[in-house]
Amino acid sequence: MSRWKALSESLDPAVIRFVVELRGLKDSSGLSLSQLARRTGYSASSWERYFDGRLLVPFEAAEALAGAVGADPVRLRVLYEAAADARRPARAAPDRPPSEPEAGAGEPDAPPELSEARPQASRRGFARPFARPLPRPEPRTVLIVLVSAVAGSALTLLAVQPWQPDPVRLSTAAAATPAAVPYSCHYTRSNGLWFAGNSDTRTDLVEVDMSGAEVAELQCLLQRAGISPGGIDGHFGPLTELAVIREQQAQHLSVDGQVGPQTWEALRG
Repeated sequence: MSRWKALSESLDPAVIRFVVELRGLKDSSGLSLSQLARRTGYSASSWERYFDGRLLVPFEAAEALAGAVGADPVRLRVLYEAAADARRPARAAPDRPPSEPEAGAGEPDAPPELSEARPQASRRGFARPFARPLPRPEPRTVLIVLVSAVAGSALTLLAVQPWQPDPVRLSTAAAATPAAVPYSCHYTRSNGLWFAGNSDTRTDLVEVDMSGAEVAELQCLLQRAGISPGGIDGHFGPLTELAVIREQQAQHLSVDGQVGPQTWEALRG
């Protein structure tokens, strides 16, 4: 894996995550900067600025890099959009348009007999046609329609019985819900190293989408270092990944979002 320069701490975490993803694709491709420039059409100096986080890479160039290693374009697009939103300056709220004058404002008063006969003007100035009154339905017809509607609703409720629990649905939901694994942090210090009571590993590679006691240990140590991983649930998700990136930046380690021997040593020290 290439030895990358630590990213600036002033960068937004979304930008950092996208740059880290680009660096990982570059490492996986095995391409040099000059080879990458020939393949994407962007100069090697531009790619240096992209990998340093000084400029946001155009998505077409990032997509070409992903295609060289068969990376998931959907995941890359999501990370790119988040980074682009973080780089985009906040837009000022548009001025509120002036309120429209009320209809008829400023017009001379018309005699009552003329104002009653004149059709009202719509907002765009077109005259509305005279509305012909609709015939009133017979009371008996209205009553029949209402009684029929109520009776139909009652029959539907009796047939469906939504208040009764569905045993099949309940059993399926119970089977699909995994049992939660409780994790907690019990900090101890031994031989100058910190442990949280979940795992004593100092070398195991832990990365995104992994779950288990090693991830819970990592989350506890990040929390002890003052960097929130989003909770102690034993799952290496996006919040835990961002916390790892921040720890690697603070310790001037290679920023890749993965936890190996160097990151373990920094967290336990």
